[in-house]
Amino acid sequence: MTDRNDGAASVAPASGSPADLPATADSGAIAVMGLDLQEGRRIPRKQVISWALWDWATQPFNSVILTFVFTALYLTSDAFLDPAVAALGEGDPAYERGLADLASGLGWAITIAGLLIALLAPVLGQRADVTGRRKLWLGGATLALVLSMFALFFVQGTPAYFVLGVALIAAGTVFSEIAGVNYNAMLVQVSTPKTVGRVSGLGWGLGYIGGIVALVLVVVANTFDWWGMPTENGLAYRVIGVGCAIWTLVFVWPIFAWVPEAPPAAHRDKVGFFRSYVVLVKDIVALWKQSRPTFWFLLASAVYRDGLAGVFAFGAVIAAVAFHFTPNEVMIFGIVANLVAGVSTILAGRLDDRFGARAVILFALGGLVVAALTVFFLHDAGKLVFWIFGLVLCIFVGPAQAASRAFLARVTPAGRESEIFGLYATTGRAASFLSPMLWSALILVFGATYWGILGIAIILAAGFVLMLFVRDPRADARTAG
Repeated sequence: MTDRNDGAASVAPASGSPADLPATADSGAIAVMGLDLQEGRRIPRKQVISWALWDWATQPFNSVILTFVFTALYLTSDAFLDPAVAALGEGDPAYERGLADLASGLGWAITIAGLLIALLAPVLGQRADVTGRRKLWLGGATLALVLSMFALFFVQGTPAYFVLGVALIAAGTVFSEIAGVNYNAMLVQVSTPKTVGRVSGLGWGLGYIGGIVALVLVVVANTFDWWGMPTENGLAYRVIGVGCAIWTLVFVWPIFAWVPEAPPAAHRDKVGFFRSYVVLVKDIVALWKQSRPTFWFLLASAVYRDGLAGVFAFGAVIAAVAFHFTPNEVMIFGIVANLVAGVSTILAGRLDDRFGARAVILFALGGLVVAALTVFFLHDAGKLVFWIFGLVLCIFVGPAQAASRAFLARVTPAGRESEIFGLYATTGRAASFLSPMLWSALILVFGATYWGILGIAIILAAGFVLMLFVRDPRADARTAG
């Protein structure tokens, strides 16, 4: 994946002031962006792989904890129902309503996390750019994520611990996203305009493959009954949280050892935390004037990325609750899903560099909408429907994510990468209430978990429509030429 970037020469960090660049014209022409400063340079393969390994290191939080195992099989299971309701068993309306309430509660917790991310991400990103401390912010947020996973050990399998469980999941989501802001900004440091698509895809792909390995380890432990370890009171799931934390610590260090730090944005003044919000407003106005395509993409992507987040957050819950997958079936599905997503994302990275990120995003979103609606309308047909079209969802979700990151890297002004990716997180989180809200509201109204699928499909469709109006100025310039 990185042969074209392999070489002995190290990469000089991007520099330059957006104020020194020509403003974007209404025609869609754009100024020189941060990625342009890497043109013609050769990135050492060690730096590319070290950067991509962060995705691998942190993926167990997304795959094992947030999607397929901890939340789906434990936190939204009857272990957290009133014992009298839990005794009623599957098929009883009160039992099914109780599980739906747990799923809804998880959705509200993730909504609150989204609001915190929206408030913090761009300002923290801005401060990382000004001080030249992306790696410091990345390290601090990653460490906080690790501590959140370790703390899951204390979430015992009784109703009294449900709030602690969803609070830790929400906290982990916040720390993961804040870390991701600086990680994504560093994409510009390890890629060139010709390779950004494949490098971004490599990171996402390694993440999915890491999820496969982590899920396989869980399945093996479950198959051998945890080698005699007592599993009452949710102990097995609590140990899984600890295992995911250790996994992250073991694999996360290369990015700090081998990827160079970006220099401070010397043309920008250091200000206090609250004053940063004033600067942020001015920067958004400047973004509108100087880089119009970046501005519109941030808005459009906010909607469809919330739909993508909904697929990850609630996919395994749908499998377990709506399609009655057994715990092993959920984990096996997770393994296959990550394999499909990893391969498709790595391959889509090459398509991105060839056909453009916008084309990949639109194609992927169209496929996601069709697959989600099929799962919704055929939910009574049984598990086979989810196996087929759930995996179709996975084919498209990774490429949409990787291409979005690559698109933004291509149109981000130099010296503002962390701030822009912070805005990327914020605009996504500013709309992040949409998917969890529709998920929770439709379940509340209709009393069945599968109705949440329709909420996710609606958000993805809205994002597809908005993305039709976003232009890629570089592609337009090549066509005009």
